[in-house]
Amino acid sequence: MGRIKTSLIKRITFELIEKHKNAFTADFNHNKLAVSKLTTGTSPKLRNIIAGYATRLTRKGSSQ
Repeated sequence: MGRIKTSLIKRITFELIEKHKNAFTADFNHNKLAVSKLTTGTSPKLRNIIAGYATRLTRKGSSQ
């Protein structure tokens, strides 16, 4: 069982993926750098959570 993501994490991640779809891949480290460039003022923990959720969504989307 995984951890449940809050609505803040989901909203930010969906907005970033919608606006910058080509910036995200199935690689977590690449997504971490992309989130750093696309957002301002996020803490490292929040950045990692958003990057991890974006990685999960892109892997899920690419397999279907």
